[in-house]
Amino acid sequence: MNNASITKIGTVIYALVIGYFGVNHFLQGTGLQNTVPRFIPYSIFWVYLTGVLLIAAAVCFLTGKQTRLAGIAIAVFLILIVLTVHLPAVMNSSGDAPRISIAMTNMVKDTGLAGAALVIAGRGNS
Repeated sequence: MNNASITKIGTVIYALVIGYFGVNHFLQGTGLQNTVPRFIPYSIFWVYLTGVLLIAAAVCFLTGKQTRLAGIAIAVFLILIVLTVHLPAVMNSSGDAPRISIAMTNMVKDTGLAGAALVIAGRGNS
């Protein structure tokens, strides 16, 4: 299997994951609004906007249109989530091993997803 095929398969898998997360923002919107940092007003708006943007990025990846822009946007978004949601959750889990484990897992997962988005962006079109 050549590199182009491997890249395409990886991009499709990534798009399906990102698309799933986008749809989930609509299915679980009221539950997810509790994860929006308290200093950000209108939390449900941001949950649904995030869902739209995740789905839009998935469409970009699947169609091969604006993959560079979508990849960079998803990476920036995920790093912001790591810094504003997951890192504070890790820091506020003081001594509670299960909470620390979940918070760390989410932080590492989103960091990895951000890295993958940058790889797709680096191989994508403008």
